[in-house]
Amino acid sequence: MARTVAALRATVRHHSARFERAIPLIASENLLSPYAKEMLISDLHSRYAEGLPGERYYEGNEDVDTIERVTLDLARRLFRCSFADVRPISGTVANLAVLKALTEPGDLVGTSRLADGAHISSAGFGAFGLRGVKPVYYAWDPERMTIDVPRTREILRAVRPKTCLFGLSLFLFPMPIDELRPTLEEIGARGWYDGAHVLGLIAGGEFQDPLREGCTVLSASTHKTLPGPQHGILLAEGADPALAKKLESGAFPGVTSNHHLHAMAALAVSLAEHLEFGREYARATVRNARALAQALHDRGFDVLAADLGFTRSHTIAVRVEREGGGEAVARRLAEVGVITNKNLLPGDTSPKHPGGIRIGTPEVTRVGMGEREMVRLAEILDGFLHRGRAAETVAREVAELKAGFTTLRFCFGAGEAAYRYYDLVGRDPA
Repeated sequence: MARTVAALRATVRHHSARFERAIPLIASENLLSPYAKEMLISDLHSRYAEGLPGERYYEGNEDVDTIERVTLDLARRLFRCSFADVRPISGTVANLAVLKALTEPGDLVGTSRLADGAHISSAGFGAFGLRGVKPVYYAWDPERMTIDVPRTREILRAVRPKTCLFGLSLFLFPMPIDELRPTLEEIGARGWYDGAHVLGLIAGGEFQDPLREGCTVLSASTHKTLPGPQHGILLAEGADPALAKKLESGAFPGVTSNHHLHAMAALAVSLAEHLEFGREYARATVRNARALAQALHDRGFDVLAADLGFTRSHTIAVRVEREGGGEAVARRLAEVGVITNKNLLPGDTSPKHPGGIRIGTPEVTRVGMGEREMVRLAEILDGFLHRGRAAETVAREVAELKAGFTTLRFCFGAGEAAYRYYDLVGRDPA
């Protein structure tokens, strides 16, 4: 068994070294700061807490109560809201908590289709199916990559769902909540926003403000444009005591028991860092996404929503059918160190063989890349996918570009190694 552990440690080191050389462009990934990472390996990892601060079912939680109160205060400050719950352990778990709080099995819930960018938790085989609610699909405008408001108004009035979910996994533009708000009020539907992808942009003032545009509750994961741990969060503004109680009950005992105290403490650090650096980071992230989209478009790539400036978020969508399709292109790019993912685009029917790839800029921004590097990256992709440059040459160019960007920015402890500071140390087991 000692050899197995030694081999596992070597694999972890190999993974870290691989990503130090690579250019990760997964829209749903980011990097933790050293202080947040420290929380993950603290004694909190070994402990258990159920309930709310001051109302625990376990002894020994006095410090945990302090940590949770600080985390809640930071969340309310960052998002300018009156209610927060930091006990969901992921974005999907946060969504399940909302579904338990706001819906009953058999309810109709408005959402977008997977091919239009929705997250799998809103599918029948995801959290919607687990709760037993039935999706009502919005009309979609594929040219603008957002909801078709007039047609969706007609759908909502005809079907009258109890809750309407806004939020995407392929999230290019703000959702038209303000425009649909009168219709939601007319039919008595609650607005719910899944802000997992754009949480850091919302906090940084670079996207939209769903809690003031008509949504009752915002659920999210905390590790995408908010560069925190893999955890979840619930937020609400002006929630009445009954709704707040339902949300708290949805989180615990609804979908969590112990809420991963080490990750909660890491989230507190990340929220504090975002209060300090979030506006600058959010601006840079969006600026890089638009710069990369423009540079790819200039080199003949079919970047969606060109007439609208490609994106207002951290994400761009590229149709790559003529380059071989999303599956083949994502695999080829990974072989030279550019990490993306295949992605459904409007009109696609197979999630395993979609026509597009999704590209995000949270991580490359976190390590200090800017618009000049986005242009250079577009040149590299053009050479590889359009001009037949050898994979070995391109992989070397990717590693050379990344070599100058391996330390963290926009956090306390900036300048620490982004990919190596958490490597395991010490001797391997005998």
